[in-house]
Amino acid sequence: MLGFLIRWLINTLALILVVKIVPGIVADSTESILLAALLLGFLNAVLRPLILFLTLPLLIYSLGFFTLIVNGLMLYWVSKIVPGFYVNGFWSAFWGAIFFSVISFFLSLFIDPQGTMSFRVSQRYTDRRPRQDRSHQDNIIDVEGKPKDDD
Repeated sequence: MLGFLIRWLINTLALILVVKIVPGIVADSTESILLAALLLGFLNAVLRPLILFLTLPLLIYSLGFFTLIVNGLMLYWVSKIVPGFYVNGFWSAFWGAIFFSVISFFLSLFIDPQGTMSFRVSQRYTDRRPRQDRSHQDNIIDVEGKPKDDD
């Protein structure tokens, strides 16, 4: 449940930024943005996969570009359902969906499905000791089956 609430908050923040950035997308109140973000998340989770599946030949033919059209349509449909949230035309919806996707991606980059912050740093960049000094790695299973030299 916490993961859902955090994702909804991230989508709401992304939608607030989209309303401020993209001309032609307007919201009367914060409540309409909250409701629009909730409905957009629901449509993206339920309806979007079905639409993408039904338009799969067009997606393949357009090399995935049609996905941007579907995202714009989702945002446009949300504006037709939520009172106080307006999208003026297809191109506003198209650019708004692109900005929404990019902003939402960057805001949720460090959130795992449980809703907690997770930062993963590769061991390759944090452990700078030479290979022969790594005596703590004796318990590693060798999946290639090469015998270990005991020098």
